[in-house]
This record gives sequence, C-alpha cells and structure tokens, in this order.
Amino acid sequence: MGYKLNGFEVVAANDIDPEMKAHYVKNLNPKHYFLCPIKELLGKELPKELFNLDILDGSPPCSTFSIAGKREKVWGVDKHFREGQAKQVLSDLFFDFINLAARLKPKVVIAENVKGMIVGNAKGYTKMILKRFNEIGYDCQIFLVNAADCGVPQKRERVFFCCVRNDLKKRKLKLSFKNKWIGPKQACNDLQELTEKEKKETKATPMDLKWWPKTMS
Repeated sequence: MGYKLNGFEVVAANDIDPEMKAHYVKNLNPKHYFLCPIKELLGKELPKELFNLDILDGSPPCSTFSIAGKREKVWGVDKHFREGQAKQVLSDLFFDFINLAARLKPKVVIAENVKGMIVGNAKGYTKMILKRFNEIGYDCQIFLVNAADCGVPQKRERVFFCCVRNDLKKRKLKLSFKNKWIGPKQACNDLQELTEKEKKETKATPMDLKWWPKTMS
C-alpha cells in the first residue's frame, strides 16, 4: 500500500496463504498473483514484465531469528506454517528470495526482517546474506528502523536490506526521520464510539481492563 500511495504500480505478489491472497488481491489488485512457495518461482515461466522491475520487495518469514523466539534451536529445522502447507526451513527462505532477485534482476531490492537478524549469532547469517547479494551484483545497505520514527503509533524495530544493482552506480542512502512519536490517545482520537449493541457484543478481557487505560497518554 505504501508503494501505491507513492505512485508505484503493484505488478505481482506471492504468498502461500490463500486467505492472505484474498485480502491482498481485494485491496491492491495486482496484475499477477502467485499462490505457491517462493522457491517454485525460480523454475516457473514468468511474465516478461517481472524482469528488470524498479523494485522487488519482500519479507521472507524469519521468525526463527526473532529475539523472542527459540532462535538457534530451530535454525535449519523444517517447520509447518499454520496454513497447512508443506514444511519449509524458514532460515532458507531469505536465500530463495535472493535467488529470485538474481533471476529477475530488479533495479532495487528491499527486504524487511526482524531485529534479531543483527543480534548475537545471527550476525553470521546476515553476513552470508550480504555476501550473496554482492555475488548477484547488488550493493546492499542495512538499516534498523523503528516504526515510531515513521509516524506509526508503535515501537517496532525492523531491519531493512536496501540493495541497488551495481550497474546503476547510485549514491549510498542516508535515512533521516522527522516524524514525532504518536501515542495511542492521538492515534485513536478519531475512532467512533461503539453502539450500544456493539458494546454488549464486545467483551473486554481482564487484561484489557487493566492495561488499556494506561495506554491513553
């Protein structure tokens, strides 16, 4: 949606979850949608317009690198997604994404992931990613971005890999943010009051009742 708001056309998308496809197609209406593991796109015949894209953007699932997860214990381990698809090794999906970039040769590749990728032993994995991007002809920079700095009412840090194809010879990126942090009260001040019917149907949990008033500042 961010790309569309800035004048880009969303040409294609890929996911393994049929429910996600339904929402994505309804809201963004891409010309092409591939409901399959990303690895299948490496051997599939693809439309010519997907080659030499302006931007290839992806967020390969890497929950195994989350600081809150089991991390090293599940690296390289097959895992079922909740959608019931075939098992996949989450720590391999990033390289499947890079291999797709190597095939499509977009001008720019953007990849977003969890902060845990640049913490502890995962740094070695990140170095492998940078090496692979370099091998396929991209100059890659890493940025740690806090959503709160971007005008989002949530402190959520994410790592962004911003890679430019070497032949374009572009200058290094410099990120700066001027947005003030937004609290929950400001973010919710335009919400409509619930109707009496909705109030009866909406049951707050004890946790809701305890913590929600404390957020309104």
